[in-house]
Amino acid sequence: MSGSHSHAPTSHGRAFALGVTLNLAFVAIEALYGFLSGSLALLADAGHNLSDVLGLVLAWGASILARRQPTERRSYGLRGASILAALFNALLLLVAVGAIGWEALRRFGEPAPVASLTVMSVAGIGVVINTATALLFWRGRENDLNVQGAFLHMAADAGVSLAVVLSGALIYFTGQTWLDPVVTLGIALLILVSTWRLLVDSVNLALQAVPANIDLGAVRSLMTQAPGVTGVHDLHVWALSTTESALTAHLVVNAPSGDEALVPSLKARLHDTFGIEHVTLQLEPALAATCHPCAPGDARHAACA
Repeated sequence: MSGSHSHAPTSHGRAFALGVTLNLAFVAIEALYGFLSGSLALLADAGHNLSDVLGLVLAWGASILARRQPTERRSYGLRGASILAALFNALLLLVAVGAIGWEALRRFGEPAPVASLTVMSVAGIGVVINTATALLFWRGRENDLNVQGAFLHMAADAGVSLAVVLSGALIYFTGQTWLDPVVTLGIALLILVSTWRLLVDSVNLALQAVPANIDLGAVRSLMTQAPGVTGVHDLHVWALSTTESALTAHLVVNAPSGDEALVPSLKARLHDTFGIEHVTLQLEPALAATCHPCAPGDARHAACA
């Protein structure tokens, strides 16, 4: 049986540290001025920015945990902690979205004045900070899905902050304060959509489902097309963390010792095609695989009878 281990991805530690610091400071400022100005849109945007700060922390933590050495007790290290963090993050965000949405609906019945100039000023700062943070991950976004996620979150935040600026301008020129809870509900809906995806993905990963970006049929096809491979069984693909996947499989081959390059070649192809970092393959001669112990009803059982 053979196993493989790859080097951990680039951490982008400075980018994460600077991005988290800038956005945490802005979240505090935005929440304070949202409360003082009576703007639910600012408060909702602060909540949205906080969710992406947590996303940055999660991505940063995952890159750090990927470098932790395995122990006798935890043979995979602490990679799975990022999955639990994502699940916990999603649950907290759902509670926050519910609170924001409830307050926005209440504000329709009890409208309150909004300091629109303050809203525009603070949200404008958010556009600058979120754009600057997104640019921190510009160079690494194409080679690291973790970094790409951080880039997209920050770019989306810049767009949301721009929407808040526009709502402040509309209120300033029209005096229609109902626009504030409308924008708030729009932001809450955006958070809900992204949070729901996070929740579904994290639950699936926690249950060791095949990661959404990996097609198990395509994985099986790639391996069965390798020279000398006549079949694949006991194929499993699961996530070790939010950024790393693992695979185990039994390959039925004509001559398991005849091609020493088969396993290294398949590992390289699985990594390059699907990004699977940890691959363990067991080779079985065709005759042994035909009579492999199996449960009644398995296609191989009849061949063994």
